[in-house]
Amino acid sequence: MMMRSRTRAPTRTTFRARLRGLALLGLPTLWGGAAVSWELTCPLARQNSLGARIVSSAVFFLVGSGLVSQARRGPLRELRDVKAVAGAAQSVLLRPLPARLDGFALAAGQLSADPAASIGGDLYDVVATDHGVRVVMGDVRGHGLGALAGVGAVLGSFREAAHDEPELGGVLRRLERAHGRHLRRHACDDHPVAPDEKTDCPLSEEFVTVLLLEIRRDGTVYALNCGHPWPYLLRPGAARCAEPLTGGEPMPPVGMFPLPADIAPVRCGRIAPGEGLLLHTDGMEDARDAHGRFFPLQDELAGAVRRRRIVPEDVIQAVYGRLLAHAGGSPGDDAALLVLRNDRGRVPVQHTEHTGRRAQRVH
Repeated sequence: MMMRSRTRAPTRTTFRARLRGLALLGLPTLWGGAAVSWELTCPLARQNSLGARIVSSAVFFLVGSGLVSQARRGPLRELRDVKAVAGAAQSVLLRPLPARLDGFALAAGQLSADPAASIGGDLYDVVATDHGVRVVMGDVRGHGLGALAGVGAVLGSFREAAHDEPELGGVLRRLERAHGRHLRRHACDDHPVAPDEKTDCPLSEEFVTVLLLEIRRDGTVYALNCGHPWPYLLRPGAARCAEPLTGGEPMPPVGMFPLPADIAPVRCGRIAPGEGLLLHTDGMEDARDAHGRFFPLQDELAGAVRRRRIVPEDVIQAVYGRLLAHAGGSPGDDAALLVLRNDRGRVPVQHTEHTGRRAQRVH
């Protein structure tokens, strides 16, 4: 049986694109026609005097300048349009954080190793839920535009699961399933098969490091870490004003091995009012200078907050400025930062049955 292919009518966008293409071809043709007409029909163009040559040279110079200007104008306009669309899409994917959220002051920053992208393989988000303020920071294997699909899969799942799942372990399992679906879809797109052929698509080796935090009302921090750097606790005026907030050995990155059957969040510590928390990706500490030395993130953080009140935007600007100076203005990997400052008053711990039941499931 013969299959008839249907051609879709050109859309309005396609029609406008064709008009732009005709304009790009038509104007240079007019310029070239004017030059040929001058050479063939104008008596001055056929004279050999110095004045005639000067006039002819000026005419051809104007024609050439017009051709170059027109040739540049179209691609530059299209490049601006493409960048505007890409910027809008990227801002939806990695949406700007609010300045304040549920008693926390927030700020985030992103440096992409791909000069054509404003974001890359790093991801972050903060949401206020009935279960506490939940934070995700992650790093998809690879960088630049090629990692955006993985970023979208993980962030989309987190934004739903953070509200739906009462336990932090449930959020992590949702992220693992979303990442697995992304890998299967990506693998089948790269290895298409015939409609009647049944075969398993070879999965890629893509994985993602993930750090999940849950900050309770009293500032207590619980974490699940899958291969990601631990955050830093920022305490202005303390003897150690920038100290790692750790919770033991991390689990492997998501997508590398299946998650264990029992996932229990780890209690890392507490953020007191006025203190802050800095999350980052490994592109920060892995950045090297011309002599191969790594970026001293902890020392730079200590210098940024030692005698000052924590202002998230100022901390990010100071750290990025020192990172770019250290790396010579071009980071070798994507580098993301997220800073939270606890602006809540001191809230006594509410020992309810629900809180007690959840506390037994963490350690």
